[in-house]
This record gives sequence, C-alpha cells and structure tokens, in this order.
Amino acid sequence: MVKMTVDANIIIAYLAGDDLVVRALSEWRSSGQSIFLPTVAETEILSFSSWTDEERLSTEKFLEENFVSIPFDRSIARLAAELRRFYKIKLPDATIAATALFTFSPLITRNDHDFKNIKNLQIIKI
Repeated sequence: MVKMTVDANIIIAYLAGDDLVVRALSEWRSSGQSIFLPTVAETEILSFSSWTDEERLSTEKFLEENFVSIPFDRSIARLAAELRRFYKIKLPDATIAATALFTFSPLITRNDHDFKNIKNLQIIKI
C-alpha cells in the first residue's frame, strides 16, 4: 500500500475547488492509498476564523472520513525539534516534515520552498 503525507495547503486547495488537487486526491483515495494528515496541518486548516460552525463541522467530517490523522507525539516532536535546529524552519513546517519522515512517506505540498533542503524528505509538488 502506498502512503503519503499531505500539507495543509493541499487540503485548503482541495476545499477551494482547485481542479488539479481535487483530481489528484480523488485518484489517490480511489486507488486505496493511505493519506496521512499531521495534526498540526489539521489545526492550520480548522483555524479559519471566518468559517461558520456548519463549514467547520463539515470540514472536520471531511478530514475524519478521508485522512489518517497522525498525532504529534513524542517521537515526531523530537524529530521536528531536530529539523528546526538544523534547517531553521517554522514549527508547523518542521512538524509536517517530521510526520512525513516518521511515516516514511512523501510529502504532498504546494510549498516546496520550506522543505526543499531537508535530507531524506521526498516532496511531491502539485
């Protein structure tokens, strides 16, 4: 089974109806691939203050039904701390990258700039 980790910007693009992202996620899901969602990415997605309660609840349901939540535990925290120390990246980016590394999965993102120098991190940009 193929697995991958998604960045928050991929989910945001999906929710905005971006055709390329909608097609890619739909194909991956229909082929049975495991798509991991770091809890920090979920936090970023659900933090939009302009959403109604209905929009937030609908998005929560979408995330629960379509992605495997990967919690920010001690192992990922330590790996993220190492990435922050070495690559000088922001905590959310370090956490997302650490999740991909921890799960041995490529990171699907639209923002490869913040991740491009991380050794052993496979990036798929869409």
